[in-house]
Amino acid sequence: MVSHSLSTERALVTIVLPCLNEEGSVGVCVDEALKALSAAGIPSEVLVVDNNSTDHSVDIALAHGARVIRERRPGYGSALRAGIEAAAGEIVVMADADHTYDLSTVAQLILPVANGEADIVVAERLSQAPRSTMPFLHRRLGTPVLSLLVRRAALGLTVTDCQSGYRAFRRDAILGLGMKATGMEFASEMLIKAGRSGFRVIETSTPYRERIGESKLNTFSDGWRHARQILLLAPHLMLVAPGALLVAFGLALVVVGLFVPSGLSVGSLRWQPSFICGIALVIGVQAIIAGFVLSELQREKFGNLHRHSPRRGALPAMCLIIGLVVGLGGVGIDVTLFVNWLSSGHAFSRELEVAALAQSMVIDGASLVGFGIIYPILVRSSWGTVGIEEEGGWTPVNAMESTEVRAPQGSL
Repeated sequence: MVSHSLSTERALVTIVLPCLNEEGSVGVCVDEALKALSAAGIPSEVLVVDNNSTDHSVDIALAHGARVIRERRPGYGSALRAGIEAAAGEIVVMADADHTYDLSTVAQLILPVANGEADIVVAERLSQAPRSTMPFLHRRLGTPVLSLLVRRAALGLTVTDCQSGYRAFRRDAILGLGMKATGMEFASEMLIKAGRSGFRVIETSTPYRERIGESKLNTFSDGWRHARQILLLAPHLMLVAPGALLVAFGLALVVVGLFVPSGLSVGSLRWQPSFICGIALVIGVQAIIAGFVLSELQREKFGNLHRHSPRRGALPAMCLIIGLVVGLGGVGIDVTLFVNWLSSGHAFSRELEVAALAQSMVIDGASLVGFGIIYPILVRSSWGTVGIEEEGGWTPVNAMESTEVRAPQGSL
């Protein structure tokens, strides 16, 4: 017990529990949290954020001593954002109302934040969760892969369980991150933005229990939301870097094709790399362009999230110049091949490989020139239509941000 470390002189702590039809567990969670914090001598409140429940969750939460607010915009992230904004405490703990997280350990989670040793404490589940509470696909593939991407998106993070929804942090610090996510991807967005802001993020271990009631998780749709969030916040990781690797791969195949025009041996078969090299070059350049578009749009809208993105004014001019050089180079090669064919009446031995390279250069050059022309128009026209996706549809950013959370229905 850490009651001697966290006295009543400490800041008020708010436990935020998003809730959607959790009548079987929400009262148990409220009791567990209040009992643990009372035993530790920590002034606290439990704030249940009702996210359009149709059962008796609200009445049960009030009866067990929670403060309750309603958040009508659907989604896990929407509920948490509303709860953090409405929290009275300087320190906030986010958890779930389904009994999966052991809230009797909440004081240990708070301690590093209260003592100024960390800005965010994440309770990782992987080391203690039994197979019955975490599916194999989540434990061995989904969570490790997403955690790796989150660490790569914000270098310096060391989290191993970026999907844990049991965290402690200072309210003002998280509000300053400008969180936008409305769904389960809220967890990834918080860590990426916190890592890039230089927050001290540490992990502690926690048990992970079987939930009470029906799960709201959808493995593939929620996984896709996380991947998309990482893509939007780190296009250099998800698009620019893979695109550059594809371009390098395509150029390497071009060299192989020029030096081995007959192709490479694959068993008893011959593989001609000239076909795949053009595909790799085109897709790679398209990915790089898309990455820079997203990087610039995010930087203009939400701040300098991408440290290595070029200035907006330089990007279209650079694309125009490179596109013209590459495209005209491809046209020049094509003209040379055609003139050679007219004059000699036959192709030389490496004409196929050179022609494949030329076609890729023409396509990539045209793509870069087109992007350089339309990008300023795209930027000027996009700000009035960019939206944040809700679980039930799209809502304009400004309208969503100006919507006020309803007043509490009850109090401690």
